[in-house]
Amino acid sequence: MPINARLMRVLSSGAVLQVALDLLDLERAVRIAHEVLRVSPNIIIEVGTPLIKSVGMEAVRRLRREFTDAAILADMKAADVGGLEVEMAASAGADVVTVLGAVGDEVVKEAVGRARELGVAVQVDTIGVKDVASRARKVKEIGADIIGLHVGIDVQRRRGVTAASLAPSIRGIKSLGLLVSVAGGLTPETIPIVVEHGADIVVVGGYITRSSNPYEAAKRCVEALGARG
Repeated sequence: MPINARLMRVLSSGAVLQVALDLLDLERAVRIAHEVLRVSPNIIIEVGTPLIKSVGMEAVRRLRREFTDAAILADMKAADVGGLEVEMAASAGADVVTVLGAVGDEVVKEAVGRARELGVAVQVDTIGVKDVASRARKVKEIGADIIGLHVGIDVQRRRGVTAASLAPSIRGIKSLGLLVSVAGGLTPETIPIVVEHGADIVVVGGYITRSSNPYEAAKRCVEALGARG
């Protein structure tokens, strides 16, 4: 598993918070990241897909310049040329790069191969995947490091569900030897549910980024990581 020192430090602290900067404004993203990392240095900063599409790889480069010691995930959601997308993100300063699980095995293989060469981790995002357990087994065989259980924003809004509904599937996937990341509408009230079921990485976006006080919102999320029933 190509986990570098920054990522290893964060993951060694138990279940960790990842803050998804799914924004369009880079300056606002930087401000929020500053507030979040005041809570704890052991928080993963996610450069969200909208931010990458808005300002390109400069989003990753800027956050790396601002936060030299932070663990950074680039949510590329690579659908093709997996190796190239990993290279782009790693060169910009990412520690983790995401690939869509719904794409062909070839894309995941290319991403994993290049990640091995560059010393970064690959997370496979299961958004849109029908049989998550089967896909998790396959990408584990290929060499992925993290599986992302993900309820997308549109699904949250239209179906009224969050990632808490995925909790029962976490343990089975962890048993494959993958780290499990869980994302989708989580709050301090629902974080303990997924942590209790074994989530390694808990992703929170809007609860923090839409808050008038991102520092306090992130603090509540970190506290919730330890609030197991």
